[in-house]
Order: sequence, then structure tokens, then C-alpha cells
Amino acid sequence: MPTVDIPAGRIHYAQRGEGPPVVLLHGLLMNHTQWDAVIDRLPDGFRYVLPDLPLGAHPEPLRPNTDLSLRGLNRLLADFLAALDLRDVTLVHSDWGGGLFLTAYGLDERIGRLIVLPCEAFDNFPPGLPGKTSVLASYLPGGVTLALRELRIGWLRRSPLMFGWMARNPLPDDLVRGWTEPGLRDKNIRRDLLAYTRSEFPARELIANTEALQNFSGEALILWSSAGKVMPRDHGRRLAELIPHARLVEIDDAYVLSMLDQPAAVATAMTAFLTGTRARR
Repeated sequence: MPTVDIPAGRIHYAQRGEGPPVVLLHGLLMNHTQWDAVIDRLPDGFRYVLPDLPLGAHPEPLRPNTDLSLRGLNRLLADFLAALDLRDVTLVHSDWGGGLFLTAYGLDERIGRLIVLPCEAFDNFPPGLPGKTSVLASYLPGGVTLALRELRIGWLRRSPLMFGWMARNPLPDDLVRGWTEPGLRDKNIRRDLLAYTRSEFPARELIANTEALQNFSGEALILWSSAGKVMPRDHGRRLAELIPHARLVEIDDAYVLSMLDQPAAVATAMTAFLTGTRARR
């Protein structure tokens, strides 16, 4: 994988294609392989960039004492885009919703469009039972290591406390082993994860930072799932009403990880947005 150095440390990323940049983000305890079922279905003519964010499945720890609060992660994301000199980016959100706050922090100058799959928004940080379980584990001695090991056991992984409400279909063992390997291998990967999960999530600030998207001037596709309990269905509608140039498309029979539950439907909707937006510009 290529890497790029930013003030926080070294960021690994995958990429393919040439053209206008599309940056695909991933969720907590996941990495770029979250998109494996979709990436080959997306249209040619774009540069797809998939960073491994420091959310617990990244291959290399960041510098000690890096700010990995929501504000710090947004700064990191902005630095990543700047380091690769990516402009007019279509930014794709999934599960981790912190990147929605780039506008609130005044860091969205490189963002031209948004695609928002089910993710944290408003005061839904950390989201549902899986998010609350992650935070609880981060405060128990050895809790993160135990949680990572439990994720490798299929019947435990399918619990609503873990990934059971994240994906409608069981997640493959090899995919989850890749997500859990870095944290089990390196205590400093776990350190980075804890720096985020132990940071503060004040509800009033979260709501205000989400509502700052009313100032986002680009087009947006809210590609939400019609089912599931972790990311409320109503949040998709609210985001579509909040962002001035947004439209809502719902994916049936999918939970949070709709790119794994319904890869063909997700790719079709993303393709229509990417190619339609490009044609009008």
C-alpha cells in the first residue's frame, strides 16, 4: 500500500484509477477492505482513494500524543487530502460520522460533494449498542484486546452488542481477521483507538456540528439503509433535508454496512451520482 506522511504520522491508503478524486472512509475497527465488494463495481474515470484511518484497524500507529478526538481526526483527514493535493473531492462516509464535521470546523475547502451511507450523525455518537460496547471496552483493563478476540468468533460477532446489527449478512472470517490483526499485534494501535473512544462526545456540540452541514454548498447523496437499529432511518431523511443540495436514496435489506449487505445496489446508486454529477459540471 502507498503511504503519505502528515503531521500526525504515516497514513496508509489504497487507490485505483485516474480522474476526479473519490475518497472512501470506513468505520470503527475497520479499514479500506470494508469497500472490497463495491470498489470493482464503481465507474471508471475516477481516482478512488481509501485511507486507513486510525480507528483501530490501521497498520501503523501514529505519533504519540496525537489528538484523535473528533476535531483531531477531522484535522488529520484534512491534512491527508492536502498531502495528496486532492481537490473537489467526493467524500464518502460510512459508520464513522466524524468526517461530516469538516464543514463545522472550517476544513471542507477540498470537498466538492458528499456521499453519506449510514453513519453517526446528530447526537448518535457512539452509535447504538455496538458503539456503547466499544466505549465500555475501552475503559476496562484489557477490554479492547478481549473485544478484538471476541470479534474473531463468529457467534459472538453476530451479537447485537458487536457486529450483529452492523451487517444483515454474517461478516466473513477473513475480512474480520484483517480488521482485528493490527490491534492484536500492536499495543500502540490500541493506544490510538483508545485516544478516540475515550474522547468526549458532548451531545449539544455533536448536534450543532452536524447541523453545520446546512452551510455545505456542494451536492450530496444520502445513501441510507431502510432497516437497522444502529443508525436511525430518520437520520437519513434529516440529513437530506438539512443539506441544501442533497437527495435521499434508501437501500433495502441492509444495515449499517450496506456495501457488504447490498454491494450491487450501493454501487448502482453511487455510480449514478458520480457520473450524473460529473456530467453537469
